[in-house]
Amino acid sequence: MGHKARQYALDNLNKVYGAEKTPQEIEAMAQEVFMNIATAFIDYYATAYIKSRKRYFNMVEVTGEEYLRAAYEKGKGVICLIPHMSSWELSAVTPPMLGYSTCAASKAIKSWFVQKTMVWFRARRGMINISREGSYEKLVNVLKEGNCLILMIDQDTKVKGCFVDFFGHQAYTPTGAARLVMDTGAVVVPMAITHSEAGKYRFEICPELSFLSAGDEKTDLQVNTQAQTKAMEDLIKKTPSQWVWMHRRWKTTPESLAEVLRKRAASGRKTS
Repeated sequence: MGHKARQYALDNLNKVYGAEKTPQEIEAMAQEVFMNIATAFIDYYATAYIKSRKRYFNMVEVTGEEYLRAAYEKGKGVICLIPHMSSWELSAVTPPMLGYSTCAASKAIKSWFVQKTMVWFRARRGMINISREGSYEKLVNVLKEGNCLILMIDQDTKVKGCFVDFFGHQAYTPTGAARLVMDTGAVVVPMAITHSEAGKYRFEICPELSFLSAGDEKTDLQVNTQAQTKAMEDLIKKTPSQWVWMHRRWKTTPESLAEVLRKRAASGRKTS
């Protein structure tokens, strides 16, 4: 593992579990995190050729499909809320492999070859890839057409967000999923994939999340982003060593965000 990635993982694990685990246990957990990611990466590329539903679902066991089916049949679109756990690329293609029309928004990978390869892997299993850049209207249309939309909000990114509690600490979190529900009436269904045994995975689909409305846009974005984040946290807690703890989830602070906005205002750039 790289030194920086290892240190980020240790820092994050200590931040969340330091009060209940020894340094040795934290170290062992960090090693397990990197082993799980390596295993998921290898398995994904080793099985990317599989298109047969029978062979795919011999590898991926699905539980809770009834929740996705019920949400999908409402015809308002479904936001499939997925955390970066285990082989999250497999989790993103599982809904289309189940037969649901599915799109996903993702940031382009810097390597042109890797980007083309990943999009091709997704497409051959029925998933339509949408570039994250300038795509909000496309995402609205995808949902209004009644499709599934894969979204991941468990990372600190440069998109619009708010601070919510994540594992007991304030984390800057994308508000896009909550915004899309407000603009389309789509249903949010949390789900996640975990590695269960050699070459086998379990895809858990949870009941839909109720949309909480206070009648105030800012409050609604905050409250529903918090509820979505709690759903992600609950899934991660079941197998915590399968989440990406090396990601700098708590990098943005209220102070650092305020400084960014101050600099934008000073340079005459739009701050909203």
